[in-house]
Amino acid sequence: MKIKFCGAAQTVTGSKHLLTLESGYKVLLDCGMFQGMGELGGNRNRNFGFDASEIDCVILSHAHIDHSGLLPKLAAEGFNGKVYTTPATKDLCGIMLRDSAFIQVSDLKYVNKRRAKRGEAPITPLYTIDDAEVILERFVGVNYLQEYRLNDEISFVFTDQGHLLGSAAVNLIITEPDRKFTLTFSGDIGRPNDHILRGPEKFPQADYIICESTYGNRLHEKQEGTEQRLLDIVNETCVKNKGKLIIPAFSVDRTQELVFALDKMENAGILPRIKVFVDSPLSVNATNIMRKHRECYNDTILEYLKTDQDPFGFDNLEYISDVNRSKELNDYKEPCIIISSSGMAEAGRIKHHIANNIEKRNTTILIVGYCTPGSLGSELKIGKKEVHIFGDVYPVNANVESIDSYSAHADYQEMLDWLECQNKVEVKRLFIVHGEIETQQDFKSKLQDTGFNAVYIPSYLEEVTI
Repeated sequence: MKIKFCGAAQTVTGSKHLLTLESGYKVLLDCGMFQGMGELGGNRNRNFGFDASEIDCVILSHAHIDHSGLLPKLAAEGFNGKVYTTPATKDLCGIMLRDSAFIQVSDLKYVNKRRAKRGEAPITPLYTIDDAEVILERFVGVNYLQEYRLNDEISFVFTDQGHLLGSAAVNLIITEPDRKFTLTFSGDIGRPNDHILRGPEKFPQADYIICESTYGNRLHEKQEGTEQRLLDIVNETCVKNKGKLIIPAFSVDRTQELVFALDKMENAGILPRIKVFVDSPLSVNATNIMRKHRECYNDTILEYLKTDQDPFGFDNLEYISDVNRSKELNDYKEPCIIISSSGMAEAGRIKHHIANNIEKRNTTILIVGYCTPGSLGSELKIGKKEVHIFGDVYPVNANVESIDSYSAHADYQEMLDWLECQNKVEVKRLFIVHGEIETQQDFKSKLQDTGFNAVYIPSYLEEVTI
């Protein structure tokens, strides 16, 4: 069998790994979009590195756009197979892929107006909402721990990863003429103490592992005190400075984690009496899906539900879908919290909110998750004094804060803990993906120190025979 690493190879985004069995049957693990890589990412998003029409099926680890975001383009270029994923991921992709298509079209209208003024050619979207509708018809939901057979050669089992609602590791059982072996693709590994979701579960012994490495060289802040830190930032910004707290947050899981934290503060009577706006149609829909899939919840939030049936709603919270209502926030003069997507501040309404407030000294922009190097969120986090938004340069006068403990990605120790269920001697090869190269090199050393011997970092479009 061959594995071709068509994305998230020495980079964090664009997850795509093509398996080609001896028979020629082709399985694509994820079909993600490159994000925050400028022109390079744009070029890679327009060129898969394989013929879409030759792919027999896709197995999708979870709904984040850097893992699912090019599925509509795959269908538009000739893919006719099914997409297998968990039921919760299927539901999330129903809103996220439509939203991705809408954002591309709407944001490019704004960008292309500016390009036209400069005499530059317009940019076309990667796909349209019609393309998203086509691929969504081909999704098949498969429950955790249910073995699903694709044909006589290959079957798979999903195990919960606790990274996102419905996220999964993909455990493949492959039978070729002269051997039978197992391959596990980690997808993104979640954290054992997520505020809402169950932690990552153990997975069957694997012969080969494709493992993410996003935080392979760092440890997260301790989660104790996270909510107090959030409350301190709210008080400093909204009470003391009478400004706006702008939080770029992924619409799924991160937004709900923040709202859940604020809900607990509200119930405890310690949240200031200010408006909280969740400004994202996707977040509104995602929250409803989160409410639907309580089978993914951990024991802590299930206990909380006994006293508060809606952990994602309180009196001063307003969910906004309407674009005109979103625009009205530009003229809102009172202190408030605005939570909006995307989490890397790369697309959507959050870019407008940042552009409208970044020059105000009483504004705080709070980064609460991983941001790909080169993304707007990353540039703010590392302290850039000027940033580009929609082609214009803005001075950064706002305060920029970060809380890394809200990250949904496991740190290196949590990833090593997830791998501890394996007999390392039986793992013939472990491939490191979904990380920056310096991070991957550090993580490789840590893996070798724990007993994994054949650890390999593939390059972009490299093909390996196993």
